[in-house]
Amino acid sequence: MTEEATTNPATSSEGIVGLDEPKKMTREDWRKKKELEEQRKLGNAPAEVDEEGKDINPHIPQYISSVPWYIDPSKRPTLKHQRPQSEIEQQYSSIGEWYKRGVREGSVTTKFRKGACENCGALTHKKKDCLERPRKVGAKFTGTGIAPDEHSQVSLDLDYDGKRDRWNGYDPEEHQRIVEEYAKVDLAKRTLKAQKLQDELASGKLDQTANSCLDDRSFLFFLFILSLQEREHDSEDEDEDKYADDIDMPGQNFDSKRRITVRNLRIREDTAKYLRNLDPNSAYYDPKTRAMRENPYSNTGMNPDEVGYAGDNFARYSGDTITMAQTQLFAWEAYERGSEVHLQADPTKLELLHKSFKVKKEDFKEKQRDGILEKYGGEEHLDAPPRELLLAQTEDYLEYSRHGAVLKGLEKAVARSKYEEDVLINNHTCIWGSYWKDGFWGYKCCHSMVKQSYCTGDTGVRIVSGCTNRDQGCNSTVYNLQMHRDKLKEKKKKKKSKKNKKHTSDSSDSEDEEKKKEKLKKALEAEDKWVKHVDAIMQIDERKRPYNSLMEVKAPTEEELEAFRMKRCRPDDPMASFLGQ
Repeated sequence: MTEEATTNPATSSEGIVGLDEPKKMTREDWRKKKELEEQRKLGNAPAEVDEEGKDINPHIPQYISSVPWYIDPSKRPTLKHQRPQSEIEQQYSSIGEWYKRGVREGSVTTKFRKGACENCGALTHKKKDCLERPRKVGAKFTGTGIAPDEHSQVSLDLDYDGKRDRWNGYDPEEHQRIVEEYAKVDLAKRTLKAQKLQDELASGKLDQTANSCLDDRSFLFFLFILSLQEREHDSEDEDEDKYADDIDMPGQNFDSKRRITVRNLRIREDTAKYLRNLDPNSAYYDPKTRAMRENPYSNTGMNPDEVGYAGDNFARYSGDTITMAQTQLFAWEAYERGSEVHLQADPTKLELLHKSFKVKKEDFKEKQRDGILEKYGGEEHLDAPPRELLLAQTEDYLEYSRHGAVLKGLEKAVARSKYEEDVLINNHTCIWGSYWKDGFWGYKCCHSMVKQSYCTGDTGVRIVSGCTNRDQGCNSTVYNLQMHRDKLKEKKKKKKSKKNKKHTSDSSDSEDEEKKKEKLKKALEAEDKWVKHVDAIMQIDERKRPYNSLMEVKAPTEEELEAFRMKRCRPDDPMASFLGQ
Protein backbone atom coordinates (compact mmCIF):
# COMPACT_ATOMS: atom_id res chain seq x y z
CA MET A 1 0.00 0.00 0.00
CA THR A 2 2.82 2.39 0.78
CA GLU A 3 4.55 1.67 -2.54
CA GLU A 4 1.35 2.37 -4.46
CA ALA A 5 0.88 5.56 -2.51
CA THR A 6 4.34 6.75 -3.38
CA THR A 7 4.04 5.90 -7.08
CA ASN A 8 0.66 7.48 -7.70
CA PRO A 9 1.77 11.04 -7.08
CA ALA A 10 4.68 10.57 -9.44
CA THR A 11 2.52 9.34 -12.25
CA SER A 12 0.05 12.12 -11.70
CA SER A 13 2.81 14.72 -11.73
CA GLU A 14 4.20 13.24 -14.94
CA GLY A 15 0.77 13.36 -16.51
CA ILE A 16 0.35 17.10 -15.85
CA VAL A 17 3.99 18.09 -16.30
CA GLY A 18 2.92 20.87 -18.64
CA LEU A 19 0.81 22.52 -15.94
CA ASP A 20 3.55 22.93 -13.33
CA GLU A 21 3.80 26.47 -12.10
CA PRO A 22 7.16 28.22 -12.65
CA LYS A 23 9.58 27.91 -9.79
CA LYS A 24 10.68 31.10 -8.07
CA MET A 25 14.17 32.21 -9.10
CA THR A 26 16.82 32.97 -6.55
CA ARG A 27 18.19 36.46 -6.17
CA GLU A 28 21.52 35.47 -7.75
CA ASP A 29 19.82 33.90 -10.79
CA TRP A 30 17.65 36.97 -11.22
CA ARG A 31 20.68 39.27 -11.12
CA LYS A 32 22.52 37.14 -13.71
CA LYS A 33 19.45 37.15 -15.95
CA LYS A 34 19.20 40.94 -15.79
CA GLU A 35 22.90 41.38 -16.54
CA LEU A 36 22.61 39.08 -19.55
CA GLU A 37 19.63 41.10 -20.83
CA GLU A 38 21.59 44.34 -20.52
CA GLN A 39 24.56 42.83 -22.38
CA ARG A 40 22.24 41.64 -25.14
CA LYS A 41 20.68 45.09 -25.46
CA LEU A 42 24.16 46.64 -25.71
CA GLY A 43 25.21 44.08 -28.33
CA ASN A 44 27.97 42.51 -26.23
CA ALA A 45 26.19 39.15 -25.96
CA PRO A 46 24.50 37.10 -28.74
CA ALA A 47 20.75 37.43 -29.05
CA GLU A 48 18.42 34.76 -27.73
CA VAL A 49 17.22 32.13 -30.23
CA ASP A 50 13.73 30.63 -30.42
CA GLU A 51 12.82 27.05 -31.34
CA GLU A 52 12.90 27.90 -35.08
CA GLY A 53 16.45 29.24 -34.87
CA LYS A 54 15.47 32.89 -35.32
CA ASP A 55 17.01 35.62 -33.20
CA ILE A 56 14.76 37.40 -30.72
CA ASN A 57 15.12 41.16 -30.49
CA PRO A 58 16.44 41.90 -26.97
CA HIS A 59 14.50 45.16 -26.85
CA ILE A 60 11.15 43.35 -27.00
CA PRO A 61 9.49 43.45 -23.54
CA GLN A 62 9.48 40.29 -21.46
CA TYR A 63 5.68 40.08 -21.29
CA ILE A 64 5.64 39.73 -25.11
CA SER A 65 8.57 37.36 -25.65
CA SER A 66 7.90 34.98 -22.73
CA VAL A 67 5.34 32.21 -23.27
CA PRO A 68 2.68 31.67 -20.57
CA TRP A 69 3.50 28.66 -18.41
CA TYR A 70 0.08 27.13 -18.99
CA ILE A 71 0.60 27.02 -22.82
CA ASP A 72 4.17 25.83 -23.42
CA PRO A 73 5.75 23.42 -20.89
CA SER A 74 9.28 24.17 -22.18
CA LYS A 75 8.90 27.83 -21.21
CA ARG A 76 11.50 28.88 -23.77
CA PRO A 77 11.29 32.45 -25.04
CA THR A 78 9.70 32.66 -28.46
CA LEU A 79 7.58 34.92 -30.62
CA LYS A 80 5.64 32.13 -32.26
CA HIS A 81 2.61 32.78 -30.10
CA GLN A 82 2.60 36.40 -31.28
CA ARG A 83 2.56 35.50 -34.99
CA PRO A 84 -0.57 34.50 -36.95
CA GLN A 85 -1.50 30.87 -36.33
CA SER A 86 -1.85 28.83 -39.52
CA GLU A 87 -4.69 26.69 -38.18
CA ILE A 88 -6.71 29.78 -37.21
CA GLU A 89 -5.79 32.09 -40.10
CA GLN A 90 -8.31 32.23 -42.93
CA GLN A 91 -7.05 31.02 -46.30
CA TYR A 92 -7.63 33.26 -49.30
CA SER A 93 -7.17 32.74 -53.01
CA SER A 94 -3.72 33.40 -54.41
CA ILE A 95 -2.89 36.30 -56.68
CA GLY A 96 -2.73 34.11 -59.81
CA GLU A 97 -6.17 32.53 -59.47
CA TRP A 98 -9.04 33.96 -61.51
CA TYR A 99 -12.11 32.90 -63.41
CA LYS A 100 -11.39 30.99 -66.62
CA ARG A 101 -12.55 32.50 -69.90
CA GLY A 102 -13.58 30.90 -73.18
CA VAL A 103 -14.35 27.24 -73.80
CA ARG A 104 -12.66 24.03 -72.67
CA GLU A 105 -9.89 22.82 -74.94
CA GLY A 106 -9.85 19.15 -75.92
CA SER A 107 -11.70 16.67 -78.05
CA VAL A 108 -14.74 17.85 -80.03
CA THR A 109 -18.00 16.12 -79.16
CA THR A 110 -19.93 14.71 -82.14
CA LYS A 111 -22.76 12.94 -80.35
CA PHE A 112 -25.50 14.36 -78.14
CA ARG A 113 -25.07 13.43 -74.48
CA LYS A 114 -27.82 12.84 -72.00
CA GLY A 115 -28.50 15.82 -69.74
CA ALA A 116 -26.88 18.30 -72.14
CA CYS A 117 -28.45 21.50 -73.51
CA GLU A 118 -31.23 20.62 -76.00
CA ASN A 119 -30.39 23.72 -78.08
CA CYS A 120 -26.58 23.63 -78.52
CA GLY A 121 -25.55 20.29 -76.96
CA ALA A 122 -23.14 21.70 -74.29
CA LEU A 123 -23.09 19.75 -71.07
CA THR A 124 -22.38 22.69 -68.78
CA HIS A 125 -25.77 24.39 -68.96
CA LYS A 126 -29.46 23.76 -69.69
CA LYS A 127 -31.70 25.01 -72.47
CA LYS A 128 -33.11 27.93 -70.48
CA ASP A 129 -29.56 29.16 -69.69
CA CYS A 130 -28.25 28.77 -73.27
CA LEU A 131 -26.82 31.94 -74.80
CA GLU A 132 -26.83 30.74 -78.42
CA ARG A 133 -29.50 31.67 -80.93
CA PRO A 134 -32.44 29.28 -80.61
CA ARG A 135 -32.14 26.74 -83.40
CA LYS A 136 -35.08 25.67 -85.51
CA VAL A 137 -34.24 22.05 -84.66
CA GLY A 138 -32.15 21.55 -81.55
CA ALA A 139 -28.96 19.53 -81.28
CA LYS A 140 -30.89 16.91 -79.33
CA PHE A 141 -32.77 15.91 -82.48
CA THR A 142 -30.16 16.62 -85.17
CA GLY A 143 -27.05 15.39 -83.35
CA THR A 144 -24.90 17.89 -85.34
CA GLY A 145 -23.27 21.17 -84.39
CA ILE A 146 -22.58 20.16 -80.81
CA ALA A 147 -21.16 23.22 -79.00
CA PRO A 148 -18.05 22.75 -76.79
CA ASP A 149 -18.39 22.79 -73.02
CA GLU A 150 -17.51 25.92 -71.04
CA HIS A 151 -15.10 25.95 -68.15
CA SER A 152 -16.43 25.02 -64.75
CA GLN A 153 -15.69 28.20 -62.83
CA VAL A 154 -13.91 28.09 -59.50
CA SER A 155 -15.19 29.88 -56.39
CA LEU A 156 -12.68 32.55 -55.35
CA ASP A 157 -12.30 33.70 -51.77
CA LEU A 158 -10.51 37.04 -52.06
CA ASP A 159 -9.16 39.13 -49.21
CA TYR A 160 -9.63 42.86 -48.72
CA ASP A 161 -6.94 43.90 -51.21
CA GLY A 162 -7.87 41.22 -53.71
CA LYS A 163 -11.44 42.47 -53.97
CA ARG A 164 -10.20 45.98 -54.71
CA ASP A 165 -7.35 45.08 -57.06
CA ARG A 166 -8.03 46.81 -60.38
CA TRP A 167 -5.54 44.52 -62.18
CA ASN A 168 -6.95 41.32 -60.72
CA GLY A 169 -7.33 38.71 -63.47
CA TYR A 170 -5.16 40.62 -65.95
CA ASP A 171 -3.01 38.47 -68.22
CA PRO A 172 0.55 39.86 -68.62
CA GLU A 173 0.79 38.18 -72.03
CA GLU A 174 -1.69 40.76 -73.29
CA HIS A 175 0.82 43.49 -72.52
CA GLN A 176 3.57 41.50 -74.21
CA ARG A 177 1.56 41.63 -77.42
CA ILE A 178 1.45 45.45 -77.18
CA VAL A 179 5.21 45.57 -76.55
CA GLU A 180 5.84 43.45 -79.65
CA GLU A 181 3.60 45.73 -81.69
CA TYR A 182 5.57 48.82 -80.63
CA ALA A 183 8.84 46.98 -81.30
CA LYS A 184 7.72 46.30 -84.86
CA VAL A 185 6.86 49.99 -85.33
CA ASP A 186 10.29 50.98 -83.97
CA LEU A 187 11.99 48.53 -86.32
CA ALA A 188 10.11 49.96 -89.28
CA LYS A 189 11.21 53.50 -88.30
CA ARG A 190 14.84 52.40 -88.10
CA THR A 191 14.55 50.76 -91.50
CA LEU A 192 13.16 53.96 -92.99
CA LYS A 193 15.96 56.01 -91.42
CA ALA A 194 18.62 53.66 -92.75
CA GLN A 195 17.08 53.81 -96.23
CA LYS A 196 16.94 57.60 -96.05
CA LEU A 197 20.58 57.71 -95.00
CA GLN A 198 21.60 55.47 -97.92
CA ASP A 199 19.70 57.71 -100.33
CA GLU A 200 21.53 60.77 -98.98
CA LEU A 201 24.87 58.98 -99.34
CA ALA A 202 24.05 58.08 -102.91
CA SER A 203 23.02 61.63 -103.77
CA GLY A 204 26.06 63.20 -102.02
CA LYS A 205 24.10 65.43 -99.67
CA LEU A 206 26.11 64.46 -96.59
CA ASP A 207 28.71 66.75 -95.15
CA GLN A 208 32.31 66.68 -96.34
CA THR A 209 33.29 65.27 -92.98
CA ALA A 210 32.09 61.85 -94.01
CA ASN A 211 33.99 62.00 -97.30
CA SER A 212 37.19 62.95 -95.55
CA CYS A 213 37.20 59.85 -93.35
CA LEU A 214 40.36 57.76 -93.63
CA ASP A 215 38.88 54.28 -93.62
CA ASP A 216 35.62 52.40 -93.51
CA ARG A 217 35.72 51.87 -89.74
CA SER A 218 35.76 55.56 -88.95
CA PHE A 219 33.05 56.15 -91.53
CA LEU A 220 30.83 53.51 -89.99
CA PHE A 221 31.44 54.98 -86.52
CA PHE A 222 30.41 58.37 -87.83
CA LEU A 223 27.19 56.93 -89.25
CA PHE A 224 26.48 55.21 -85.92
CA ILE A 225 26.88 58.47 -83.93
CA LEU A 226 24.71 60.33 -86.40
CA SER A 227 21.95 57.74 -86.19
CA LEU A 228 22.05 57.87 -82.34
CA GLN A 229 21.67 61.64 -82.33
CA GLU A 230 18.72 61.47 -84.71
CA ARG A 231 17.16 58.71 -82.64
CA GLU A 232 17.43 60.78 -79.42
CA HIS A 233 15.93 63.79 -81.15
CA ASP A 234 13.05 61.77 -82.55
CA SER A 235 12.44 60.02 -79.24
CA GLU A 236 12.09 63.40 -77.51
CA ASP A 237 9.55 64.48 -80.11
CA GLU A 238 7.69 61.22 -79.68
CA ASP A 239 7.63 61.67 -75.91
CA GLU A 240 6.11 65.10 -76.35
CA ASP A 241 3.33 63.57 -78.40
CA LYS A 242 3.01 60.50 -76.19
CA TYR A 243 2.84 62.04 -72.68
CA ALA A 244 0.24 64.56 -71.63
CA ASP A 245 2.20 65.30 -68.43
CA ASP A 246 4.36 67.82 -70.28
CA ILE A 247 1.45 70.27 -70.41
CA ASP A 248 2.34 72.93 -67.85
CA MET A 249 -0.22 74.29 -65.45
CA PRO A 250 -0.02 77.89 -64.23
CA GLY A 251 2.52 78.15 -61.45
CA GLN A 252 4.17 74.73 -61.76
CA ASN A 253 5.96 72.44 -64.21
CA PHE A 254 5.88 68.65 -63.90
CA ASP A 255 8.77 66.76 -65.52
CA SER A 256 7.43 63.32 -66.53
CA LYS A 257 10.95 61.86 -66.96
CA ARG A 258 12.34 62.80 -63.58
CA ARG A 259 9.02 62.70 -61.75
CA ILE A 260 9.66 66.01 -59.98
CA THR A 261 7.70 69.22 -59.78
CA VAL A 262 9.61 72.40 -60.66
CA ARG A 263 8.17 75.79 -59.76
CA ASN A 264 7.99 78.29 -62.58
CA LEU A 265 9.05 81.89 -62.42
CA ARG A 266 5.52 83.25 -62.14
CA ILE A 267 2.16 83.15 -63.79
CA ARG A 268 2.53 84.63 -67.27
CA GLU A 269 -0.13 87.28 -66.68
CA ASP A 270 1.67 88.75 -63.63
CA THR A 271 4.15 91.60 -63.91
CA ALA A 272 7.80 90.58 -63.56
CA LYS A 273 9.62 91.73 -60.43
CA TYR A 274 12.32 93.59 -62.35
CA LEU A 275 9.67 95.57 -64.28
CA ARG A 276 7.89 97.00 -61.26
CA ASN A 277 10.41 99.83 -60.79
CA LEU A 278 12.80 100.65 -63.62
CA ASP A 279 14.98 102.87 -61.45
CA PRO A 280 18.51 101.33 -61.39
CA ASN A 281 18.93 102.45 -57.76
CA SER A 282 15.83 100.56 -56.60
CA ALA A 283 15.72 97.09 -55.08
CA TYR A 284 18.26 94.57 -56.41
CA TYR A 285 16.97 91.66 -58.50
CA ASP A 286 19.01 88.45 -58.41
CA PRO A 287 18.53 86.71 -61.78
CA LYS A 288 19.97 83.41 -60.58
CA THR A 289 17.57 82.87 -57.66
CA ARG A 290 14.86 85.12 -59.20
CA ALA A 291 14.51 86.93 -55.90
CA MET A 292 13.98 90.60 -55.04
CA ARG A 293 14.27 90.81 -51.28
CA GLU A 294 13.75 94.56 -50.81
CA ASN A 295 10.69 96.62 -51.60
CA PRO A 296 10.90 98.03 -55.15
CA TYR A 297 8.57 100.91 -54.13
CA SER A 298 10.62 101.97 -51.09
CA ASN A 299 11.90 105.20 -52.76
CA THR A 300 8.51 106.16 -54.19
CA GLY A 301 6.88 106.86 -50.80
CA MET A 302 4.06 104.34 -51.28
CA ASN A 303 2.68 102.38 -48.32
CA PRO A 304 3.91 98.74 -48.35
CA ASP A 305 0.43 97.55 -47.34
CA GLU A 306 -1.16 99.15 -50.41
CA VAL A 307 1.20 97.96 -53.18
CA GLY A 308 0.75 94.61 -54.89
CA TYR A 309 4.31 93.43 -54.24
CA ALA A 310 6.53 94.66 -51.39
CA GLY A 311 9.55 92.35 -51.78
CA ASP A 312 10.26 88.81 -50.63
CA ASN A 313 11.30 89.95 -47.15
CA PHE A 314 7.87 91.50 -46.55
CA ALA A 315 6.34 88.04 -46.15
CA ARG A 316 9.30 86.81 -44.12
CA TYR A 317 9.01 89.48 -41.42
CA SER A 318 5.22 89.62 -40.99
CA GLY A 319 2.86 87.64 -38.78
CA ASP A 320 4.40 84.90 -36.62
CA THR A 321 7.46 84.56 -38.85
CA ILE A 322 9.70 86.44 -36.42
CA THR A 323 8.46 84.36 -33.48
CA MET A 324 9.08 81.17 -35.43
CA ALA A 325 12.59 82.32 -36.33
CA GLN A 326 13.36 83.13 -32.70
CA THR A 327 12.07 79.71 -31.64
CA GLN A 328 14.23 78.01 -34.29
CA LEU A 329 17.30 79.96 -33.15
CA PHE A 330 16.63 78.97 -29.54
CA ALA A 331 16.29 75.30 -30.63
CA TRP A 332 19.71 75.41 -32.33
CA GLU A 333 21.36 77.04 -29.33
CA ALA A 334 19.73 74.56 -26.93
CA TYR A 335 20.83 71.60 -29.06
CA GLU A 336 24.42 72.86 -29.02
CA ARG A 337 24.26 72.94 -25.23
CA GLY A 338 23.01 69.35 -24.96
CA SER A 339 19.20 69.70 -24.89
CA GLU A 340 17.38 67.22 -27.12
CA VAL A 341 14.77 69.54 -28.66
CA HIS A 342 13.59 69.98 -32.23
CA LEU A 343 11.14 72.43 -33.76
CA GLN A 344 9.38 69.95 -36.07
CA ALA A 345 9.73 66.79 -33.96
CA ASP A 346 8.52 68.18 -30.63
CA PRO A 347 7.16 71.73 -30.97
CA THR A 348 5.17 71.71 -27.71
CA LYS A 349 8.19 70.77 -25.62
CA LEU A 350 10.27 73.43 -27.36
CA GLU A 351 7.60 76.10 -26.78
CA LEU A 352 7.35 75.33 -23.08
CA LEU A 353 11.14 75.25 -22.75
CA HIS A 354 11.40 78.58 -24.55
CA LYS A 355 8.82 80.19 -22.23
CA SER A 356 10.56 78.90 -19.12
CA PHE A 357 13.86 80.16 -20.52
CA LYS A 358 12.42 83.65 -21.00
CA VAL A 359 11.08 83.72 -17.44
CA LYS A 360 14.39 82.52 -15.99
CA LYS A 361 16.26 85.05 -18.11
CA GLU A 362 14.13 87.93 -16.81
CA ASP A 363 14.55 86.69 -13.24
CA PHE A 364 18.31 86.50 -13.73
CA LYS A 365 18.43 90.05 -15.09
CA GLU A 366 16.32 91.28 -12.18
CA LYS A 367 18.56 89.55 -9.63
CA GLN A 368 21.66 90.90 -11.36
CA ARG A 369 20.22 94.44 -11.30
CA ASP A 370 19.24 94.14 -7.64
CA GLY A 371 22.71 92.82 -6.78
CA ILE A 372 24.40 95.76 -8.49
CA LEU A 373 22.11 98.25 -6.77
CA GLU A 374 22.67 96.56 -3.41
CA LYS A 375 26.44 96.63 -3.86
CA TYR A 376 26.92 100.09 -5.35
CA GLY A 377 23.66 101.86 -4.46
CA GLY A 378 21.87 104.45 -6.58
CA GLU A 379 18.34 103.06 -6.43
CA GLU A 380 17.01 106.49 -5.54
CA HIS A 381 18.02 107.78 -8.97
CA LEU A 382 15.98 105.09 -10.71
CA ASP A 383 12.82 105.97 -8.74
CA ALA A 384 13.12 109.70 -9.46
CA PRO A 385 9.89 111.63 -10.20
CA PRO A 386 9.12 112.80 -13.74
CA ARG A 387 11.02 115.67 -15.30
CA GLU A 388 7.94 117.92 -15.18
CA LEU A 389 7.87 117.66 -11.39
CA LEU A 390 11.62 118.09 -10.96
CA LEU A 391 12.08 121.21 -13.05
CA ALA A 392 8.48 122.50 -12.85
CA GLN A 393 8.33 122.93 -16.59
CA THR A 394 6.87 121.15 -19.58
CA GLU A 395 7.00 121.46 -23.35
CA ASP A 396 3.28 122.33 -23.56
CA TYR A 397 2.92 126.04 -24.43
CA LEU A 398 0.26 127.97 -22.49
CA GLU A 399 -0.43 131.72 -22.54
CA TYR A 400 -2.58 133.31 -19.82
CA SER A 401 -4.30 136.67 -19.56
CA ARG A 402 -4.01 139.03 -16.54
CA HIS A 403 -7.20 137.51 -15.17
CA GLY A 404 -5.85 133.95 -15.35
CA ALA A 405 -7.79 132.80 -18.41
CA VAL A 406 -6.02 130.69 -21.03
CA LEU A 407 -5.40 132.62 -24.25
CA LYS A 408 -3.29 130.09 -26.19
CA GLY A 409 -2.73 126.40 -25.64
CA LEU A 410 -4.82 123.54 -24.30
CA GLU A 411 -6.60 124.00 -21.00
CA LYS A 412 -6.79 121.07 -18.61
CA ALA A 413 -9.74 118.86 -19.40
CA VAL A 414 -12.59 118.98 -16.92
CA ALA A 415 -13.98 115.68 -15.76
CA ARG A 416 -17.54 115.30 -17.03
CA SER A 417 -20.24 112.75 -16.33
CA LYS A 418 -22.08 110.66 -18.89
CA TYR A 419 -25.22 112.77 -18.41
CA GLU A 420 -25.98 116.05 -20.15
CA GLU A 421 -25.13 119.08 -18.05
CA ASP A 422 -26.07 122.77 -18.21
CA VAL A 423 -28.84 122.18 -20.77
CA LEU A 424 -31.24 125.21 -20.76
CA ILE A 425 -34.71 124.79 -22.25
CA ASN A 426 -37.84 126.92 -22.71
CA ASN A 427 -36.02 130.27 -22.32
CA HIS A 428 -34.76 129.39 -18.82
CA THR A 429 -31.42 130.85 -17.71
CA CYS A 430 -30.97 128.30 -14.91
CA ILE A 431 -31.28 124.53 -14.88
CA TRP A 432 -34.00 122.48 -13.19
CA GLY A 433 -33.09 121.93 -9.55
CA SER A 434 -31.37 125.24 -9.00
CA TYR A 435 -34.21 126.36 -6.67
CA TRP A 436 -35.64 124.61 -3.59
CA LYS A 437 -38.58 125.65 -1.41
CA ASP A 438 -41.01 123.84 0.87
CA GLY A 439 -39.85 120.39 -0.27
CA PHE A 440 -40.13 121.13 -4.00
CA TRP A 441 -37.54 121.71 -6.70
CA GLY A 442 -37.78 124.45 -9.30
CA TYR A 443 -36.05 126.96 -11.54
CA LYS A 444 -34.06 129.75 -9.88
CA CYS A 445 -34.67 132.20 -12.71
CA CYS A 446 -38.47 132.30 -12.35
CA HIS A 447 -39.14 130.31 -9.12
CA SER A 448 -41.35 127.95 -11.12
CA MET A 449 -41.99 124.55 -9.49
CA VAL A 450 -43.32 122.93 -12.70
CA LYS A 451 -40.69 121.00 -14.67
CA GLN A 452 -40.30 121.82 -18.40
CA SER A 453 -42.50 124.91 -17.98
CA TYR A 454 -41.89 128.13 -19.93
CA CYS A 455 -39.80 130.75 -18.11
CA THR A 456 -41.68 133.85 -16.91
CA GLY A 457 -38.57 135.62 -15.63
CA ASP A 458 -38.81 138.33 -12.99
CA THR A 459 -42.58 138.44 -13.37
CA GLY A 460 -42.90 134.91 -12.03
CA VAL A 461 -40.57 135.75 -9.15
CA ARG A 462 -42.71 138.76 -8.20
CA ILE A 463 -45.91 136.73 -8.37
CA VAL A 464 -44.49 133.98 -6.15
CA SER A 465 -43.07 136.51 -3.67
CA GLY A 466 -46.36 138.43 -3.70
CA CYS A 467 -48.21 135.24 -2.82
CA THR A 468 -45.94 134.68 0.13
CA ASN A 469 -46.47 138.26 1.38
CA ARG A 470 -50.23 138.11 0.95
CA ASP A 471 -51.18 134.69 2.30
CA GLN A 472 -54.90 135.40 2.23
CA GLY A 473 -54.98 136.57 -1.33
CA CYS A 474 -52.79 133.70 -2.35
CA ASN A 475 -55.03 131.24 -0.54
CA SER A 476 -58.08 132.65 -2.36
CA THR A 477 -56.39 132.37 -5.73
CA VAL A 478 -55.33 128.82 -4.93
CA TYR A 479 -58.90 128.03 -3.84
CA ASN A 480 -60.31 129.41 -7.09
CA LEU A 481 -57.75 127.42 -9.06
CA GLN A 482 -58.72 124.25 -7.18
CA MET A 483 -62.38 124.85 -7.90
CA HIS A 484 -61.65 125.30 -11.58
CA ARG A 485 -59.73 121.99 -11.66
CA ASP A 486 -62.57 120.19 -9.91
CA LYS A 487 -65.02 121.47 -12.48
CA LEU A 488 -62.84 120.25 -15.30
CA LYS A 489 -62.64 116.78 -13.69
CA GLU A 490 -66.42 116.65 -13.35
CA LYS A 491 -66.85 117.53 -17.01
CA LYS A 492 -64.50 114.74 -18.01
CA LYS A 493 -66.38 112.26 -15.86
CA LYS A 494 -69.67 113.29 -17.47
CA LYS A 495 -68.25 112.87 -20.95
CA LYS A 496 -66.99 109.38 -20.08
CA SER A 497 -70.33 108.43 -18.61
CA LYS A 498 -72.16 109.60 -21.76
CA LYS A 499 -69.75 107.79 -24.03
CA ASN A 500 -70.01 104.51 -22.14
CA LYS A 501 -73.75 105.00 -21.54
CA LYS A 502 -73.42 104.39 -17.83
CA HIS A 503 -75.72 106.36 -15.60
CA THR A 504 -74.75 105.96 -11.99
CA SER A 505 -76.18 107.78 -9.06
CA ASP A 506 -74.30 109.91 -6.56
CA SER A 507 -74.82 107.30 -3.84
CA SER A 508 -73.12 104.60 -5.90
CA ASP A 509 -70.15 106.93 -6.61
CA SER A 510 -69.71 107.63 -2.92
CA GLU A 511 -69.85 103.91 -2.14
CA ASP A 512 -67.20 103.16 -4.77
CA GLU A 513 -64.95 105.84 -3.34
CA GLU A 514 -65.33 104.42 0.15
CA LYS A 515 -64.48 100.92 -1.12
CA LYS A 516 -61.42 102.28 -2.88
CA LYS A 517 -60.28 104.03 0.27
CA GLU A 518 -60.67 100.84 2.28
CA LYS A 519 -58.76 98.82 -0.30
CA LEU A 520 -56.02 101.45 -0.36
CA LYS A 521 -55.79 101.42 3.44
CA LYS A 522 -55.41 97.62 3.45
CA ALA A 523 -52.80 97.83 0.70
CA LEU A 524 -50.82 100.40 2.72
CA GLU A 525 -50.87 98.15 5.77
CA ALA A 526 -49.76 95.16 3.69
CA GLU A 527 -46.96 97.26 2.16
CA ASP A 528 -45.74 98.26 5.66
CA LYS A 529 -45.72 94.62 6.72
CA TRP A 530 -43.83 93.61 3.58
CA VAL A 531 -41.19 96.31 4.08
CA LYS A 532 -40.63 95.16 7.66
CA HIS A 533 -40.42 91.53 6.50
CA VAL A 534 -37.81 92.45 3.87
CA ASP A 535 -35.73 94.37 6.42
CA ALA A 536 -35.82 91.38 8.78
CA ILE A 537 -34.74 88.96 6.03
CA MET A 538 -31.88 91.23 4.94
CA GLN A 539 -30.49 91.04 8.48
CA ILE A 540 -30.27 87.21 8.25
CA ASP A 541 -27.28 85.45 6.68
CA GLU A 542 -27.72 84.51 3.01
CA ARG A 543 -27.27 80.80 3.71
CA LYS A 544 -30.01 80.84 6.37
CA ARG A 545 -32.65 82.78 4.46
CA PRO A 546 -35.93 80.92 3.65
CA TYR A 547 -36.68 79.68 0.16
CA ASN A 548 -39.57 81.67 -1.40
CA SER A 549 -40.11 79.76 -4.64
CA LEU A 550 -43.47 78.35 -3.48
CA MET A 551 -45.02 81.79 -2.96
CA GLU A 552 -48.04 82.70 -5.07
CA VAL A 553 -47.10 85.05 -7.91
CA LYS A 554 -49.85 87.23 -9.38
CA ALA A 555 -50.18 90.65 -10.96
CA PRO A 556 -50.49 93.53 -8.45
CA THR A 557 -53.75 95.41 -8.16
CA GLU A 558 -54.19 99.16 -8.63
CA GLU A 559 -54.39 99.70 -4.87
CA GLU A 560 -51.13 97.79 -4.31
CA LEU A 561 -49.39 99.84 -7.01
CA GLU A 562 -50.68 103.08 -5.44
CA ALA A 563 -49.49 101.94 -2.00
CA PHE A 564 -46.07 101.10 -3.43
CA ARG A 565 -45.80 104.55 -5.03
CA MET A 566 -46.81 106.25 -1.79
CA LYS A 567 -44.37 104.27 0.36
CA ARG A 568 -41.48 104.29 -2.09
CA CYS A 569 -38.38 106.17 -0.97
CA ARG A 570 -36.78 108.12 -3.78
CA PRO A 571 -32.94 108.23 -3.63
CA ASP A 572 -32.82 111.66 -5.30
CA ASP A 573 -35.08 113.17 -2.63
CA PRO A 574 -32.98 115.42 -0.31
CA MET A 575 -35.52 114.97 2.51
CA ALA A 576 -35.41 111.16 2.35
CA SER A 577 -33.29 110.99 5.51
CA PHE A 578 -36.01 112.81 7.51
CA LEU A 579 -38.89 110.52 6.50
CA GLY A 580 -38.19 107.90 9.17
CA GLN A 581 -38.11 110.44 12.02
